[in-house]
Amino acid sequence: MLDIIVANAPVFLLVAVRCFALIQTLPLLSAKTVPRVARVALAGYIAFLVLPRAISAGWDVDPYSLDYLLLLIGEGLIGIITGFYITLIFSTFSSAGQFFTYQMGFGASQVYDALSQVENPLMGQYLNLIAMLMFLESGGFQKIFLGGVLRSFQSFNAYALVSHREDFMNFLLGGLSNLFLDAMIIAMPLIGTLFLIAICMGILSKAAPQMNLLSEGLPITIMVAFLLLMYLMPVMCTAFINLFNQSFTKIEDLIIAVGKPI
Repeated sequence: MLDIIVANAPVFLLVAVRCFALIQTLPLLSAKTVPRVARVALAGYIAFLVLPRAISAGWDVDPYSLDYLLLLIGEGLIGIITGFYITLIFSTFSSAGQFFTYQMGFGASQVYDALSQVENPLMGQYLNLIAMLMFLESGGFQKIFLGGVLRSFQSFNAYALVSHREDFMNFLLGGLSNLFLDAMIIAMPLIGTLFLIAICMGILSKAAPQMNLLSEGLPITIMVAFLLLMYLMPVMCTAFINLFNQSFTKIEDLIIAVGKPI
């Protein structure tokens, strides 16, 4: 193993930089609870597995030239772009939770989320955790590393980042625009139901002012929201898996668009 790495050290370093940048930006693996030594070891192991495909791709560059340094930077950017796109997918679920958290009455429950590493409302953390479990259950990491990483090294390198920069830009902008649309679609049943409950409580407060709906309306809203979550969770889990599959398809389309035929 060491003999192969030493004999192909320049190509191995290029592969390892992209893998390490991807691991540094992927959800769950980028958490502070994962030791840095483990990330470096995982990146090195994946780079060793991908090394034969990278060698066959024909990367011929002087390791002591400026071109090699620019290639290292480009490979790191490719890994960051891929990991950032996967992070955008999980931000969809956090945003969906934020949309109806305030209507539920949990607006003050914004605490630190270890998975997304941002301040996130309670329901945003809950949906993010469910999405992570669905991601693991559907083999998301296997698809990323065995499919996306392997095929990307076989199809293109950092030169494609410059020659096809419009495709990469459209890829990221499409992920950002779909983030809010998908989040709204996921949260729409709860938002609509809670909106109807707010309207009903407003009508009741006008019809019977002696009713203290301020103290009774909040528990009713929370109870109805949890009941809806309980009944909608199977449908939402299916929607999560479909969203992951669509995202992997878009990554494959990007590889096909900017790379050479596999």
